Amino acid sequence: MHAPAQTVSDEDRRWIVIGALVSMMLAALDQTIVAPALPTIGASLGSPDWLSWVVSAYFLTATAVTPLYGKLADIKGRRPVMIAGVAIFLVGSVLCALAPSMGVLIVARALQGIGGGGLIALAQTIIGDIVPPYERARYMVYISGTWAIASIAGPVLGGVFAEHLHWSLIFWINLPIGAMALSITSPILKRLPPVHRPHKLDILGAVLMVVATVSLMLALTWGGTRYAWTSREILGLGAAAVILFAVFGFHVVRAEEALVPPRVLGNKVIAAAATSLFFTSAVYVGLAVYVPIFLEQVYDMPPSLSGTALVALLAGTVAGANIAGRFTPRVKHYKHIALGGSAVAIAAMTTFALGAPYLPFWAFEILLVIAGLGQGTQWPIGTVSVQNAADPHDLGTATAAMGFLRSLGSVIGIAVLGAIVLANGIVQGLEGAGHGPVAAAAGVERVKAAAAFVHVFGAAAIIQCFAFVSMALMKELPLRGRVAKEAVAATVE
Repeated sequence: MHAPAQTVSDEDRRWIVIGALVSMMLAALDQTIVAPALPTIGASLGSPDWLSWVVSAYFLTATAVTPLYGKLADIKGRRPVMIAGVAIFLVGSVLCALAPSMGVLIVARALQGIGGGGLIALAQTIIGDIVPPYERARYMVYISGTWAIASIAGPVLGGVFAEHLHWSLIFWINLPIGAMALSITSPILKRLPPVHRPHKLDILGAVLMVVATVSLMLALTWGGTRYAWTSREILGLGAAAVILFAVFGFHVVRAEEALVPPRVLGNKVIAAAATSLFFTSAVYVGLAVYVPIFLEQVYDMPPSLSGTALVALLAGTVAGANIAGRFTPRVKHYKHIALGGSAVAIAAMTTFALGAPYLPFWAFEILLVIAGLGQGTQWPIGTVSVQNAADPHDLGTATAAMGFLRSLGSVIGIAVLGAIVLANGIVQGLEGAGHGPVAAAAGVERVKAAAAFVHVFGAAAIIQCFAFVSMALMKELPLRGRVAKEAVAATVE
């Protein structure tokens, strides 16, 4: 049974939310701190053409396990699953810091993803357990605050560590944060009423999804660089990806407890909102990974400054999320907030595509803020819409399914935008490079790099258009809690 929000006192609710947010901080920080250090990692460990996999490996395994976390949390309870996720994440962080080669680092990042994959969705589920939908948008502001800290601290620390100290510190820093998360989470989640529902874990579905996505990513990574796009290797990988995704879809329909349950995605509101977040995540994470490389290539920036410059995108995102979180309970047509934000993001990225080779740095930063502001409105609206449309006993599963599609979108976005970057030779020549601008180390001309990123930003704008259309097709449902509140007000009058 789903525990009603009123069984939790205000004091307990406050501390449960704090514990969930600190655990979320681990995953949030790790998504922002790595990007500015990628060129330095490639120079240190070699194999720069595998750089995108440092990010993709994390998102790939995180995608596979996110729905499993939702079901495990329903089977075993929120507390043990949260603790296990944090612990696995910290083990992966240690292995990342000690990695002697790019291959080992990628494997360690995959382990990190297994631990961190469910932390964000699980934290949102815990908040959903104790907060009714009408009030939930207000609590999304707290989630935005968590992302604000990670957004500001992550890129700055990642760039400073990579340029002035050592890139491994971006992983060592997880240990004290993880220790704090465990010290708060372990005792406080005992106060959360138990939630148990019989489930079976869809391991086969997870394996099919991972293998299909890896096949697709290899095709996008190797196509046009290691092999010709029309080669047997690339065509074979592409065909394997299509077949495996088809088998995965067939399995999802027939499985007793599918990785992404049809009864959840069969809900048109959940399907539309989650699909919109899929495309938004593809753009947002793809830009977060490749904008620092753009800044280092085109503006000749060292890693520390490129990481600081990325704060504009992330700060704009947090501001957009706060705006959406505060206004959602106050307006009837809350979907319009996300539609307006998505349109703003499309306009900003289209401007990037048209003017990337010519924009002065200050104009680029302003556009980053605008793009982030527009995209930031998507997360609260999408999350509240999914949780509001889900049956109470499916809250964990629906939230995890949404997280699954967000993570899958992130993986696809990194792969697609990375394929454009690799096809233009942007990261070639990094091996053996020391600190300093990537453009100088790689010998890539600024004009060539800028021209390549015109295609990157253009692709991002097109993908964001799909997010806009998906949100436009979503049916708005009255927020649960608002109806009851309005009924009480009418009775009093």
